Amino acid sequence: MRTLISLICLTVALSAWSDEQEPTTQDNNLQSDLQTENENQINESSEEMDAMKVWGTRVQATSVHIDDSDLTLRQADHLSDLLRSIPGVEVGGAHSLNQRINIRGLDDRDLNVTIDGAVQNTYMYHHAGNLQIHADILKAVELEVGTNSVITGGLGGAARFETKDAKDLLFYGQQFGGRIQGSWADNDYTAGALSLYGQWNDQLDFLFYYNHVDRDNYKVGGGQITGADGEVINETGVVKGLAGTTKDALFKVGYDINVNQRLELSLEDYQDAGDYSYRPDMGLATDEAIAENLGLPLVYPTEFNRQTVTLNHDLFWGQHNTLNTTLYYNDSDLWRNEQGIADVFPGSPVIVEGRAINRGLNVLGQSTLQNNVEHALTYGLELNNHRTRYANEGIRVSGEALDRWAMYIQDRIHLGRGFSVIPGARYDYSDVDSMVVSDSYDDVSFALALEQQLGSHWTLKLSGTELFKAPELSEVFVGAGLGDTPNPGIQAEGGVNYQLGVNYDSGQWLHAGVTLYRTEIDNYIEEYSDNNIGDAVMDGFESYVGINRGDFHAVLSYAKQDSEISAFAGYESFEGARLDRTIGDNINIALDYLWRDKDIKFSWNSRWVNDLEARYDLDYLSNPKNDYDVHDVSAQWQPQNKLRGLMITLGVDNVFDAYYASHASRTGNSVHPRFGRLHLTDYEPGRNIKATVSYQF
Repeated sequence: MRTLISLICLTVALSAWSDEQEPTTQDNNLQSDLQTENENQINESSEEMDAMKVWGTRVQATSVHIDDSDLTLRQADHLSDLLRSIPGVEVGGAHSLNQRINIRGLDDRDLNVTIDGAVQNTYMYHHAGNLQIHADILKAVELEVGTNSVITGGLGGAARFETKDAKDLLFYGQQFGGRIQGSWADNDYTAGALSLYGQWNDQLDFLFYYNHVDRDNYKVGGGQITGADGEVINETGVVKGLAGTTKDALFKVGYDINVNQRLELSLEDYQDAGDYSYRPDMGLATDEAIAENLGLPLVYPTEFNRQTVTLNHDLFWGQHNTLNTTLYYNDSDLWRNEQGIADVFPGSPVIVEGRAINRGLNVLGQSTLQNNVEHALTYGLELNNHRTRYANEGIRVSGEALDRWAMYIQDRIHLGRGFSVIPGARYDYSDVDSMVVSDSYDDVSFALALEQQLGSHWTLKLSGTELFKAPELSEVFVGAGLGDTPNPGIQAEGGVNYQLGVNYDSGQWLHAGVTLYRTEIDNYIEEYSDNNIGDAVMDGFESYVGINRGDFHAVLSYAKQDSEISAFAGYESFEGARLDRTIGDNINIALDYLWRDKDIKFSWNSRWVNDLEARYDLDYLSNPKNDYDVHDVSAQWQPQNKLRGLMITLGVDNVFDAYYASHASRTGNSVHPRFGRLHLTDYEPGRNIKATVSYQF
């Protein structure tokens, strides 16, 4: 259990100190405050998220305190519009198929990603992201920056997405309602959305939502695209292979069995289709170089479809006791017509398809036990069945399977004088049947956190959480393991995440915090070779200061991260390498002001990202990552008079037309034995003027 032992020793010492103290009136009041705080934490996935009653997305993150008003002006078309202001978090990939959430340098393959409780980790294609959803459909996003408890699992944290509900949209006293929205951006898309929702009777509510986006190929900043040698290869600045259509439909029906129980059935259908580039994560320079060298088309008809069905049951039993159960089915399918390749290389398949199905059950229970000492228990069970299938011309060629389950329990023990001890234990079991390995893996992980409230404003928290992740299935779209080299000796990844956090909350106008972390991952598995290449260490911190003064809100954050591999014998070339998605030091400033008399809200967001020097990484490249700064501005008019329900939002993203790429995207140059030097950088859109008009009735 590594240095968790030292934390246990410290716990015992502090517990003894607490037991020696006589309780005071202040302690009793504090205990009552802690009980109220604990109830809020117990219901953080429901009560806090359900607090929002207008259209928008509420984002919660463990690394920063953000007022939801900071995020309602973004006109979010991509997850990056919502999440890039969170310290320690980045979203890479400019293509609609390539939204990659990155937490502290780890991408979504190493995170616990869910939508309405349904697991999304499918590893469809290494040139695409593992999460496909339109930001406008989201009610809430909850980000666990780093694995800080046994509840989360995974190596790097969690991203939990929750879609909208009818009860969050109805005005007070309203039985039925709806919303219509239209959006336009000059760089370069149009979008429309329709929502209908209502409270059919005292027990039954429903929501229908549909969003449609037509995208064209956008222009990069500066109006020109350069290649590996820095020479201009495209004077128009238009990135080809992006034009397509995204559709997202959601139907929800909720039934309140009684005041203590609720059932909710959710069906979501997400579709993304277009003539897309072969490698959505790489820039135009690479696409053109390979296409010209082989005489291949630049784009291919491509379709991604995801259907997610969830059934949720919420039970409130007794005082301060909840049980949330989610039964889910998630089916993802990536299809491509490769007739252009078959024309050049006869015998190649024309239709290529990869499919991944996740189905499972999640149970989360929370209870508060009050005796001489208060215990806030969190306990749960996770069951997941993951199946993949790869097909040519509609004929199954290969497939793999993974069955896993986990159970965990965590106790938050209030010992008086604002001091809490939070121990936890988790058991994971995985049965892997892949082309690489057919074996089972299991482990018991422990966690321990110490939290001290210092007065009424300061909180100090120290934690250590052990990590575990079994080998995953191969990527689906390139064969679901077909042709992979067997590696029966591959080991599960383990390790530990240490964190020290200090937070200040004045209760009114000032809140601030800093989190220092060190994450150690043993037996790190390299993505392309399916081998344990060494041990990885990630160090860094996240910090923020937030100010709320009347109608003015400001948040300043600064995050720093670094990573390094200690290579095993036989993998010496990776010694000292960093994770390929490592982000440079970054500063983010978000400013919001409400002109109350005119019902107009203004927002300015700036992000500065420092460069990274050339250094070998796990993408087999040694390239620098360039620094950049990006600035966005927006204004929103939401009248509170007779035009209530109308909302007009105007904005400009990348105001100064910067030519840049996110460090969480593919960047740098490589040398291919056939194609020569390739410029891989996936450049972001340049200046983008946006307008959205909506009416909620």
